[in-house]
Amino acid sequence: MQLSRPPLERMLRIHDSLRRGALVNCTRLVEELEVSRKTIVRDIAFMRDRLDLPIEFDPHLNAYRYTSPVNAFPTVNVTEGELLALLVAQRALEQYRGTPFHRQLEVAFGKLAAGLRDRISFSPADELRAVSFKNIGLGKTDLAVFNALSAAVLHQTEVTFAYRKPGTGQAAPRRVQPYHLANRENLWYLVAHDPERGALRTFALTRISAVTATKTAFKRPADFSPEKFFANALGVLGGTGDWRVVLRFQPGAAERVREREWHESQELRELPGGALELRLRLGALEEVEQWVLGWGAAAEVVGPPELREKIRRTAVQLAAIYGRDQAS
Repeated sequence: MQLSRPPLERMLRIHDSLRRGALVNCTRLVEELEVSRKTIVRDIAFMRDRLDLPIEFDPHLNAYRYTSPVNAFPTVNVTEGELLALLVAQRALEQYRGTPFHRQLEVAFGKLAAGLRDRISFSPADELRAVSFKNIGLGKTDLAVFNALSAAVLHQTEVTFAYRKPGTGQAAPRRVQPYHLANRENLWYLVAHDPERGALRTFALTRISAVTATKTAFKRPADFSPEKFFANALGVLGGTGDWRVVLRFQPGAAERVREREWHESQELRELPGGALELRLRLGALEEVEQWVLGWGAAAEVVGPPELREKIRRTAVQLAAIYGRDQAS
């Protein structure tokens, strides 16, 4: 038994014939598309009533025709507000130029735009001039590395690669079971189970090279969740600790802290004079240490004592660096 074409494919064939001015009637379409007359009538009714295509039956020609020119098949129906949101998203895509998804998304936007042509009566150019996006420190990801790892995540097969840890000049071989790819703080990371170490590990794709797919399959645990994995991380680095971090911000910085959501666990407490206290519950201190230092003297660590001591030692080192005469 021969299977009929999908409805969208049939309607695209009908649209193409109507657009070219060919003779389109049920008899011809039944033969060409190998479906029943009832199916053809239903397809044309959908195109006319649901897609708003200008189709009418001409009894003199005994055929259907377009009453006005139609250049593109309207595969998507959106409101003006939704289209503007889509175009804003396209503008936001520019900040990820050079990343693995950019080309695929660019093609997808092009297809959507083609499907909407001649159906939207406004130009969003003026509105989009008021919208821009800028991120600092966008990660540079090797497309071949990304594609190999994404395929391994999808098919649940082990991979080997060379990995260079921060601060080391040489890469070491690793064999892992890739669970998930995540874009965190403008950089791609692989979450994978390392059988040799018996634990989940996070790998920055910028430090991965020589990826080789193996034929060894694995089964990702049903209870694995990227949200759960990153739950106790300020950015990327989680941990097994349970640190109750308390930070105090001066009034000038407090306003900027209030304006953003830094972590799911955050709690804010207003202090006299416009100052602010921020409480976080994290699994590791490395990232929060770097983040606090970025606020300079506007942020003070109240607790835990271990984090306060880390900041104190760094402050001593900074004082020694900037206390020296630069010429010396």
